Amino acid sequence: MSTISAQMVKELRERSGAGMMECKKALVENQGNIDTAMEWLRKSGLAKADKKASRIAAEGRIVSAHKGHDAVLVEINCETDFVARDASFLKFSDTVADIALKSGAADVDALKAAAYPGAASIAEAAKVLITTIGEKIEVRRMARVHATGTVGTYVHNGRIGVLVALDGGNDELAKGIAMHVAAMNPAYVSAADVPAAFLAKEKDIALSQMSDKEKHKPADILEKIITGKVHKIIAEITLLGQPYVLDTSMSVADALKKTGAHIESVVRLAVGEGIEKPTEDFHAEVMKQAGLG
Repeated sequence: MSTISAQMVKELRERSGAGMMECKKALVENQGNIDTAMEWLRKSGLAKADKKASRIAAEGRIVSAHKGHDAVLVEINCETDFVARDASFLKFSDTVADIALKSGAADVDALKAAAYPGAASIAEAAKVLITTIGEKIEVRRMARVHATGTVGTYVHNGRIGVLVALDGGNDELAKGIAMHVAAMNPAYVSAADVPAAFLAKEKDIALSQMSDKEKHKPADILEKIITGKVHKIIAEITLLGQPYVLDTSMSVADALKKTGAHIESVVRLAVGEGIEKPTEDFHAEVMKQAGLG
């Protein structure tokens, strides 16, 4: 067997994303055969990745890809914000977003099964990345929209991502509404989307907050007062009712009306939302390390 050359190690590193020493060891173990060394690394990565599978990965990045009338968002998690800024992690997440768009994957399971450059699948590529970075990496969620008219995409600092699909409108408006959704996080798109149970609860609250004098007004007047209060709340929690962040002199509904546009769908993802993070007691940890706990 000839000596393992630096070029062989470099080629295996580029294909696998693993560290230099791991690549050299893989080549030695496999008599310099890059293909079998690649398989050896994947098997090793599987073992190491499994040990990290139970860890909580609540940091990471939201990435987007957009072409024509189609756009996707993908959430990819890691354990620390330090790794979320790592060049290998950034490259991996950008590549996954491109694959999500081009592959037509309908959900995250299909996305994980999609082919990745130099790997059998995105799931396998993630396991290889784990061996390099040393943290749990998880492709957690994806969302896809198709617009009749214009798609707006906005990602804020890799932490929040929004897709807005419009029927009509223009690029500027679609991007502006996506920015609005990122900033304001409306609970619903329109008043029609607000659950009846929520409205009934708000009516009860509005009634309980009224003075005795107000409660003794005629029934039709009382209903108008309560309805007015509930409509104000609806405006605050719905996208169409909120003041447009790029021009607060009008609502989002007014901004849409100016171009004759209608919202078809809205998606908003934020890194780590819904993941229960462990509460760390640093005082207890220090006391334990000092033998005083």
